[in-house]
Amino acid sequence: MIPTMPDYIKIYEVGPRDGLQNEATLVNTAQKNKLVAGLIATGLQHIELTSFVHPTAVPQMADADDVMAANRQKYPGADFVGLVFNQRGYDRALAAGCRAIACGVSVSETFSQKNTRMSSQKAMAISRDLVAQAKRDGLWTRAYVMTAWVCPFEGPTPPQRTIAVAEALWALDVDELAIADTIGFAHPLEVGRLMEQLGRRLNMNRLAVHLHDTQAMGLANATAALQAGVRIFDSSVGGLGGCPFAPGAAGNLATEDLIFLAHKMDIGTGVDFRQLWEVVHELETFIGRPIGGRIRAWWESYCRTEPQVAFR
Repeated sequence: MIPTMPDYIKIYEVGPRDGLQNEATLVNTAQKNKLVAGLIATGLQHIELTSFVHPTAVPQMADADDVMAANRQKYPGADFVGLVFNQRGYDRALAAGCRAIACGVSVSETFSQKNTRMSSQKAMAISRDLVAQAKRDGLWTRAYVMTAWVCPFEGPTPPQRTIAVAEALWALDVDELAIADTIGFAHPLEVGRLMEQLGRRLNMNRLAVHLHDTQAMGLANATAALQAGVRIFDSSVGGLGGCPFAPGAAGNLATEDLIFLAHKMDIGTGVDFRQLWEVVHELETFIGRPIGGRIRAWWESYCRTEPQVAFR
């Protein structure tokens, strides 16, 4: 039996943070602000704006304080999220006016050490403290379960380990929990199975999937998650992103691919697909290379040359 599809899904845009952080070409603050303006113009309202990490660790995020402060002031109605991994990052986020934070824990111990230089147990303890502080300060909270399906060092992640970490983070009463295919090695059957299991234990309305397209499984995995009941999807404009620990990683699931998939299935997103391409085209001038999701070749050869043709 084909599952009932929703009327609407939430798109959580990660391009300004997860998308840009792996780019070798530094995007300056003014360009980042233009990117955000473009995303807002498309209708995207849930945006992971930056990460408050040490600039030597992630040079692309060195202007996190300025980017958050400027856009919080300009777009007070938008949901701008700052990623934090420690107390220092949290304090900076708060000082910049951030009203929503994200943190995370890796299921894989090896990945946790490589990615954040701390054990998974310590990351959980820090996440517990950060979420508690955020709640006292009236902030919205999100947590990531990283390497939920596959670790680049340890291989496939046992589902029960992922479920245990997800339940531990859920117990912190976060507003949203994102299950992440961090390196993009998951396949649709396991994505569907895990999300169905988590949906039976937790509130599916607050569960998200964070997908990468490393092995061209991004849209297939999104469809499997959708069929399992997921209604919140992370994506990155232009398909920017990737993971430094996944050789050949193609980036995050492209926002334009996800929007088009939803459109074909008569699912609303609140995003103007045509306007989104203007953002893609401007962004690629900032980073100096062609970008765009899998739909780009078709879109440019057909719809953009025949604007009278309906978006279908």
